[in-house]
Amino acid sequence: MATKGRSRRSRRGSLQFWPRKRAKRIYPVVHAWAESNNVSLLGFAGYKVGMSHVAIKDSRANSVTKGDIIVWPASILECPPLKLFSIRLYKKGDYGRKLIGELVSNKLDKELGRKLKLAKDYKFEDKLKEIENLANSSDDIRVAVYTQPKKLGFGKKKPDIFEIAIGGKNAKDKFNYAKELIGRELRVGEFFKQWNTVDIHAVTKGFGFGGAIKRYGYNLKSHKSEKKRRAIGNLGSEGESKIRFTVGFPGQIGFHKRTEYNKMIVGIGDKPESINQKGGFTKYGNIKNDYVLIKGSVSGAVKRLVRFNEPIRGRKNIANVEMLSISTRSRQS
Repeated sequence: MATKGRSRRSRRGSLQFWPRKRAKRIYPVVHAWAESNNVSLLGFAGYKVGMSHVAIKDSRANSVTKGDIIVWPASILECPPLKLFSIRLYKKGDYGRKLIGELVSNKLDKELGRKLKLAKDYKFEDKLKEIENLANSSDDIRVAVYTQPKKLGFGKKKPDIFEIAIGGKNAKDKFNYAKELIGRELRVGEFFKQWNTVDIHAVTKGFGFGGAIKRYGYNLKSHKSEKKRRAIGNLGSEGESKIRFTVGFPGQIGFHKRTEYNKMIVGIGDKPESINQKGGFTKYGNIKNDYVLIKGSVSGAVKRLVRFNEPIRGRKNIANVEMLSISTRSRQS
């Protein structure tokens, strides 16, 4: 007589996303950057608008849909021009990178006063000479940029400031490139092209404090149980004296920083009238600036800042695909 086998299942709660704690701020910090020989910015950012879909003609040689017209879902990011806030010089040490100097731009927007306190008597020329001398001995040079939410249509006023790495091997070349960015409006089309792959960094939607049933997917206990039905029934093999960190407990749900690798840019443009939906995008309105279409979904809520960078895993760009149309059908109910 065959005995019944032991039922098995995967563990509750993926350790790939651990710890499940709240993000420190509403837009993400990027710690890892791709290596590139081209002296250029390695990232950009945009505000999440919503989703649409695109129709393309597939001409890829080994594709099962070769020659067919297929439809892909796409997330839309509005990307108003960025401006340079400062040039930062770093030196490698025993405990990681250390900031050794910073040159703040002398052409800043007044809206930055909402974010931080600006110096009134900043001596830019003197600081420039000092930083130029340090540039030769620095190991890495990055730039801090800020957004221009005044160009958006949903009322945001306070700029967001974040750091972007510069490609290249020579620190002096990086510094000369960064100097040319001072006072310029940086547009997304200068750094990314259609069919490029990017890494997406975003903070997911937040759902507050939740119980173990919703957070980890445990089953409800029997109606005959003496404990509450929506509480966990077992604290692990160690008992109450020692509880493993893998035991699911109530806690934060959502509002986590997440990274998605090798997402494809299926569209990029500077004519928002060609993509705006009839009646505007739900909970957003109309796009007024440059935009980027990312294949598939993107983490985060509408109007939240999403960052995208050169892929650190180096996936090749797609080829032999032709964009036919972008849906502008109204989603307003």
